[in-house]
Amino acid sequence: MHIPSDASLMWTRAGWRRDAAPAVEDGCVAAPPAAGGNGGWVLPGIPNLHSHAFQRAMAGLAERQTHPQDSFWTWREAMYRIAARFDPDSLYAVAAQLYVEMLEAGFTTVCEFHYLHHAPDGSAYADPAAMSQALVAAARDTGIRLTLLPVLYMTGGFDRRPLSARQRRFGHDLEGFLRLFGTLRAQEDATLRVGVAFHSLRAVPAEALSAALAALPADIPLHIHIAEQVGEVQDCLAVRNARPVEWLLANAPVDAGWTLVHATHLTADEVAGIARSGATVALCPTTEANLGDGLFPLRDYLAAGGRWGVGSDSHISVSPVEELRWLEYGQRLQARRRNMAAGGEGDSVGEALLRGTLASGAQATGQPVGELAPGMAADWIVLDTASPVFAGAREQDVVDRWLFSGNRPLVRDVYVAGEQVVSDGRHRDREAIAARYRVAVERLLAD
Repeated sequence: MHIPSDASLMWTRAGWRRDAAPAVEDGCVAAPPAAGGNGGWVLPGIPNLHSHAFQRAMAGLAERQTHPQDSFWTWREAMYRIAARFDPDSLYAVAAQLYVEMLEAGFTTVCEFHYLHHAPDGSAYADPAAMSQALVAAARDTGIRLTLLPVLYMTGGFDRRPLSARQRRFGHDLEGFLRLFGTLRAQEDATLRVGVAFHSLRAVPAEALSAALAALPADIPLHIHIAEQVGEVQDCLAVRNARPVEWLLANAPVDAGWTLVHATHLTADEVAGIARSGATVALCPTTEANLGDGLFPLRDYLAAGGRWGVGSDSHISVSPVEELRWLEYGQRLQARRRNMAAGGEGDSVGEALLRGTLASGAQATGQPVGELAPGMAADWIVLDTASPVFAGAREQDVVDRWLFSGNRPLVRDVYVAGEQVVSDGRHRDREAIAARYRVAVERLLAD
């Protein structure tokens, strides 16, 4: 049956619900959802599980060869150079632009993995939380839901070398880090949640990880970069006699509160171990492709019942469509087969991807997102029924068309906590935020 252009359908765990629209009370979905709607196909907003906001300013600027064996490690040098130029004002301007782009694309929550803490020389700002406060302000001003993850970053490698001069602005001792966390957590509200990120096993010694976990509240989201690069795996084996995920699962209480970012290079035992733990894996396919990281073993992980979501990470792309599309395409290229994320014959790849990335949203963000159900956040997107892409659409192909049919923006309206922040594809403050971003980036890139 074709969908009339003025129909309203709402996505639920069971699929489309006809003649329904979310009813809102205090920023959450009220029970039951209201009949009627605004003439569109309503989906829960997509959670973005991994973001380094400042890197939006360098997108497209690391694509010239600097070494015959260019890799993540040579890209990191370019990242360090631009990171050294940020202050709270420029971080606010760049993050606000990024968050507008996320909202217009359909991301309504972002997990900000934030390690740009101090002044470029490593000294603290007068307000030690100034850089974090810039991100909070950008999120509040744009209307995106934020899970802020201040990063503990202590050493320059598994061998415990001190932070380099370029890394000093990232660093904390444990006492200072816990003070920062306490300051930020006191500011939590309906759309701000504060968790913690451990940068990586190479940046957090084993005893510091244990001490931090003992000191932190038990109910916060915990994120960590892990097993992104082959070199990281080799270094971990050399120093700790175990692979990164293997070591973490054996030495930390990894459970549903954890999100493992990338986890690209895994053995079969590690795949099964993550799935058993209940943790989420945050996959960032466009960044992982851009950096030459490798491909996550998605089919094996899905077969093991593992949880996963997506993030835009370095923001060379800011689009849930592209992350989900390339998650599937990477698997197709590797296996030389089609429809890899589908669970069985007749299953929709797009719907499987959508269900997967929504199912981990609340767990990874610590916020009531990922489903339009009573008591959950009133965060949703409305697809553009007037787009030619949806001509003759049927319920069973709407999601597949959204994800696998060209590159026209197909998100019409976006709501966060029941408040409309995007109308007809445009954020309410798009022009002013873009103007401020242009000034900030020109200054950041000036010689």
